[in-house]
Amino acid sequence: MREAAEAISGRAQYPPTTAGKDYAHYYEYRRRFIQRLPVWQVYWTATFVIDIATEIWRTIAHEFSDIPDVAEATRVVLRLLMAILLGGAIGYERERQGKDAGLRTHMLVALGAAIFVLVPLQSGMQTADISRVLQGIIAGIGFLGAGAIIKPDGDRGIKGLTTAASIWVAAAIGIAAGMGRETTAVVATLVALFVLAVLRHVERDMEADK
Repeated sequence: MREAAEAISGRAQYPPTTAGKDYAHYYEYRRRFIQRLPVWQVYWTATFVIDIATEIWRTIAHEFSDIPDVAEATRVVLRLLMAILLGGAIGYERERQGKDAGLRTHMLVALGAAIFVLVPLQSGMQTADISRVLQGIIAGIGFLGAGAIIKPDGDRGIKGLTTAASIWVAAAIGIAAGMGRETTAVVATLVALFVLAVLRHVERDMEADK
């Protein structure tokens, strides 16, 4: 049986005079060697290899079966793309203002938040149980936003609060998109851009009047 497996896999010993010199002689020797084997050995070895390959393929296919059809694939792609685009819209405004947490940061925050809620929904988790996931996201984003807050030495003011808040809003928008509330996510993004872009000028005018 071992000789059959070695012959089929090509590891069978053959005359050293043909090694690396004449491949035609080698394959002819291999063919004759296999022909001398009992038929049941060749059949058993081939069946064993086919069974292993089939089991491996079934396992791989099962691991990628979380998106069963085109409708589900479209739904997942749409939600993730909406989270990236809407988060990027807020990040672009922060990038234009020269903030460290800019385009890519907000896109990744929104995408991560969408994935955190989308995967449990796909797994069949009830909406009431997802509240624990949301609590974890909110707490984690709080630590991330804290890294954007800076208190310069000798200055009473604190910088980065608006950027930290925008990161928090980007996570909320990602959650809305991941849960299939795309319209809510779009409206929230427009409101956030209005606050960041338009009210900034109003705030400057108020500070100038002081």
